[in-house]
Amino acid sequence: MDTAHLISQVRDGQDAGSDALYEFGKLLTGNSISDAQAGAFAMAVRLKGLSSAARVGLTLGMRDSGDVLKWDLPGPILDKHSTGGVGDPVSLLLAPALAACGAFVPMISGRGLGHTGGTLDKLEAIPGYITDIGPKRLEHVLTKIGCAIIGATGRVAPSDKRLYAIRDVTGTVASTDLITASILSKKLAAGLDGLVLDVKTGSGAFMPDQKDALSLAETLVSVANQSGCKTSALVTDMSQPLANAAGNALEIKAVMAVLSGAEKTSRLLDVTCALGGQVLSQSSLAKTPAAGETKVRKAIETGHAMEVFAKMVAALGGPTDFETSWQFCLPEATVQREVLAGKSGFIQEVETTELGNTVVALGGGRLRETDKIDPAVGLSGIAPLGSKVTAKTTLAMVHASDEAQADRAADRVRKAFKIGAKPAKPLDLIQKVVTA
Repeated sequence: MDTAHLISQVRDGQDAGSDALYEFGKLLTGNSISDAQAGAFAMAVRLKGLSSAARVGLTLGMRDSGDVLKWDLPGPILDKHSTGGVGDPVSLLLAPALAACGAFVPMISGRGLGHTGGTLDKLEAIPGYITDIGPKRLEHVLTKIGCAIIGATGRVAPSDKRLYAIRDVTGTVASTDLITASILSKKLAAGLDGLVLDVKTGSGAFMPDQKDALSLAETLVSVANQSGCKTSALVTDMSQPLANAAGNALEIKAVMAVLSGAEKTSRLLDVTCALGGQVLSQSSLAKTPAAGETKVRKAIETGHAMEVFAKMVAALGGPTDFETSWQFCLPEATVQREVLAGKSGFIQEVETTELGNTVVALGGGRLRETDKIDPAVGLSGIAPLGSKVTAKTTLAMVHASDEAQADRAADRVRKAFKIGAKPAKPLDLIQKVVTA
């Protein structure tokens, strides 16, 4: 292909067409496209954008740059993707709940970078859990248990790995077209029948502005459906952490509290059920989102989802008795410190990104891919937006490796909560539903 000509077309705002973008996306993994050309392409897309057909072409080309999984299983292949947030372990609840409802969930997940947590980092807080497995073991676990949450191999959408690295150093990460191709190329490579997207908005989201989040959700849904995968999206609130904890082992504990029935009502549970209802309704397992939501909630309430999760953990190297041992086998921080409000009033605002950055500073996240993570540190008991507090009310509990870290984190947490005299009404948890 004439790469220079394609780049000039995109640069000039012309429609290069789906076929040319497909070829470009597929060839990105090889040597026929230089880093300079890939960078120029990314900048042209960032400034001028792509047509709908070109987005689909690029996404499918990047998908086909590596392995595309195919399945022969007695049920629909379903999955979920989130744009990332703070205290957001939905995947760990939703995957086993969907499997308990009769779906098969090959959930290829990622690690945290910046203030948002990563699903793989959370799972690796479980002693022995292995996220790096081959296709044969994935098929075995999926067939036997119904779900497997693992990391991507180098053979899944390798074009995306190369283009993302180039976007990261060329100031072109914030492109709806490139974000769409990056997310969907990997998800479509998993051979899905249905997909639901959780697009976050609010102070802890990658896209804080609701209009930007809605635009991304609409683009993702459009491209995925045009690519042959039934897809819908929810735009959900991230103006406060979704769970009452942020940090890898602490979020596992929050998940287990829901799966065990100890936590019967929560924002985490509600988002999980809403997402599950959407994706089940894209298959033969539920006629409507409401019916699907009821099935997911029942799977969790009856303990069926817990049973599936425990079996998945055991099959992927974790404890064989995790259903009962989770309260004792997860790592715990050396120092645990209450952060008190210091004054009376109502929590009017939470700087959620700052809470996420506090977890990173404690060692619970990474700024670079090579950073090592301490799975025990983080925040728990995070007070919800709108709640009434006194000077002695706990805003959060800091879990740190030493006293100095705890002191710094406590100061940051206190500053992240805005307390005022007037009650504050939290935003709707589900802000928009986007369907094909």
